[in-house]
Amino acid sequence: MSHLDNIPSTPGKHKPDKAFRFHSSAASSLSKLTLYSTLFLSVLLIFLLLLSPPSSPPSPRRHLSTGSHHTPLSLSHKLIRKSARPRSTTGHTVLVTGAAGFVGTHVSLALKRRGDGVLGLDNFNHYYDPTLKRARQKILEKAGVFIVEGDINDKGLLQQLFDAVLFTHVMHLAAQAGVRYAMQNPGSYVHSNIAGFVNLLEVSKSANPQPAIIWASSSSVYGLNSKVPFSEKDRTDQPASLYAATKKAGEEIAHTYNHIYGLSITGLRFFTVYGPWGRPDMAYFFFTKDIMKGKTITVYESPDKGSVARDFTYIDDIVKGCLGALDTAKKSTGSGGKKRGPAQLRIFNLGNTSPVPVSRLVSILEKILKVKAKKKVVPLPRNGDVEFTHANITLAMTELGYNPTTDLEAGLKKFVRWYLSFYSGSKKKSSW
Repeated sequence: MSHLDNIPSTPGKHKPDKAFRFHSSAASSLSKLTLYSTLFLSVLLIFLLLLSPPSSPPSPRRHLSTGSHHTPLSLSHKLIRKSARPRSTTGHTVLVTGAAGFVGTHVSLALKRRGDGVLGLDNFNHYYDPTLKRARQKILEKAGVFIVEGDINDKGLLQQLFDAVLFTHVMHLAAQAGVRYAMQNPGSYVHSNIAGFVNLLEVSKSANPQPAIIWASSSSVYGLNSKVPFSEKDRTDQPASLYAATKKAGEEIAHTYNHIYGLSITGLRFFTVYGPWGRPDMAYFFFTKDIMKGKTITVYESPDKGSVARDFTYIDDIVKGCLGALDTAKKSTGSGGKKRGPAQLRIFNLGNTSPVPVSRLVSILEKILKVKAKKKVVPLPRNGDVEFTHANITLAMTELGYNPTTDLEAGLKKFVRWYLSFYSGSKKKSSW
C-alpha cells in the first residue's frame, strides 16, 4: 500500500552516551579518588538517563480539529460537551476511540442515532488512505458526533477529555490493525495495541466514577488452535502473528486492571468484519478493486491444497454485538483508582459462525461485478495468516442477544454498491 511509510514509528528509547574508555596508561596517572569519583558519576549519569522517560514531540493537534484547521480550545470544549450529551437522562455517554475507523464509525453512528452521547477520538494515521477516514468523519459530523483528533498514547489529552466529560462507557476500537504489516513495522503494534491500551486503562481507572470498558480484541488470538469452532474457553497461547500476540496481551492486561482496580471490562473477538466503508487492506476490498481493474489477484491455498476459509461477519451484525455488550456491561466498582469490590470481566466471540472459502468469496464478487477474475493460486505464506477461522457464538447469543443475520453474498452486494458509488468520481457520494 502506498501510505505505509507514513505511519508514525514507535517512539525510541533514550540511548546513553558511550562510556569513556580509560586506557591503562591514563588510568595509572589518576589517583584512586579521582578514578572512583569519575566512575561513580558516569554510572549515576547513565542511571538517570535510563530512568528519564522518552520525550515525545508536542502534537500540533492537541486541542483538536474538525478538519485541516484548528479549533480554539474554548470552542472545542463546547463541541465536546454537545457531542457527548445524551438525548435523555437514561442515555449513555460514550467515548469511542478509533471513531473514524471502519467499525468505530458504524458503532458511533448507531449509538448517536439511538440517543446516546458520543465523543470520538482518532489520530487519522496513514496505515491506509486517510481520505476514507476523513469521509467517514464528515458522515459523523452530520450526525452530531465530534471527533477529537489525537492519540490514545497522549495521556494529557485523555485526561482533559475525562475531566470535561463524565463517560459512562468507553468503546475502545482504536488499534493498529493488519496481520501482515506487523512484519514490516512491529513497533507500531506494541505502541498502539499495548501501550495505548494501558494508557487508556490508566486514565479510566483513576476516573470518578470509572467508566465500563468495551474493547476490540480479535479472532486472531486463537492462532494455531486447530479445534473448531473456536470457543472462548479454547487455548489462546499460540499466536501466529505479532498482531495476535498484542491482542492476547491486551486480554491479559484487561484481566489485571479488572482485578486490581475494579474496572468493568468486556473484550470482543471480531471475526473478519466486512461491509460498506470498510478497510482497503482487507481481501474483499482490494479483490473488488483489482478485479475491476483487470489485475491479477492472489488467492492462498492451505498445505492440503484446500482454500483458506474465513468466518466473514457483516458490519451491521458486529455493531449489534458491540451495542449488546455495552448495554449489558455492569458498572465498574472502583473509584479514583481504588477497587471497592469484584467487577465484571467478559470475553465474547462476534462472528457469523459460517466459514466461507476465500475461493467462494472471489466467485461471489465475480457474479456481482459481472467480471471474471484473473487469479493466481499460491501456498499460504508464513506471514501470520492462519488457514481458517470459525466462531462459536453461543455465549454471545445467550448473554448479549447476538444473532447475525447477513450471509456473505447479501453483505458483499451492499459493499459493492457502496464501493461503486464512493469511487465513481461522482460528487454525490454514498451515504448511510
